[in-house]
Amino acid sequence: MSKEGVSLAIKNVVSDMMDKVLENVLIKNPFIVEQHHASKPLYAALVPDEIFKGSHFERRFVTPFGGVWEKLAQVVAQEAHGFSATQHNISGQISDERLRRIQETLNNLENKKTKQKPSWQQELDYVLAGDGELIPVTVICDLYIENLVTNKKYAFELKGPLPNSDQTKVSKEKLFKLLAMEIPQVDHAYFALPYNPYGSKESYTWSFPKRWFDMQHDDCVLIAEEFWNLIGGDGTYTNFISEINALGSEYKERIYREFLGIEPPESNKTGFLR
Repeated sequence: MSKEGVSLAIKNVVSDMMDKVLENVLIKNPFIVEQHHASKPLYAALVPDEIFKGSHFERRFVTPFGGVWEKLAQVVAQEAHGFSATQHNISGQISDERLRRIQETLNNLENKKTKQKPSWQQELDYVLAGDGELIPVTVICDLYIENLVTNKKYAFELKGPLPNSDQTKVSKEKLFKLLAMEIPQVDHAYFALPYNPYGSKESYTWSFPKRWFDMQHDDCVLIAEEFWNLIGGDGTYTNFISEINALGSEYKERIYREFLGIEPPESNKTGFLR
């Protein structure tokens, strides 16, 4: 996949979403000062209008950007592998003993009294040693990729940089089930974080997912650069960061001038991905 292909795929997704947000807040549903004063006179008397104008923008920004990581990953993977989909159903059969072992493993990790530490390969080996009656199971994965050249199939549980414990538990259960299917439906399954606010993988210290995964050593865990380079090829992460920051500069200036009606301050040059 070319660098230009990655850039264009990322730019198209983000630009389309941002343009829709700006159209909404500038044209379809603008912040009307007079309406704000009439509906919330006490608030208007005590708090600058700009604060509520910012809240008005935020509410209309968060919803369309809720699945932005998945959308970005999907278009990058589509370019690189040939087929990708989000919220993809994968169906197969798993023995009842494997299902029991999955729940046993998760329960042990959740039970503080056992002080069980996560160890992905050891846990997976234990699950796969189970046998028994086959039961039909369907798993919905966040991102599915199929390489049309190698025929390799990948499933990802894709979460934000700071996932909570419940999210991570559900993701681990899904990974177990994906790899425990009697006739394999995927070649690889991963728990992936598309960005790392801590910098290096060794420095990732967010506590909640660490109950369920050894975030530094489990080979099913991909963080930031590992994830993007796997789905898009070497150099994809660097390209991704560069493209997002370039778009950020453009859209921040537009928001200051067109929505807030002020010139961008010097601090506009901070807050970028790195």
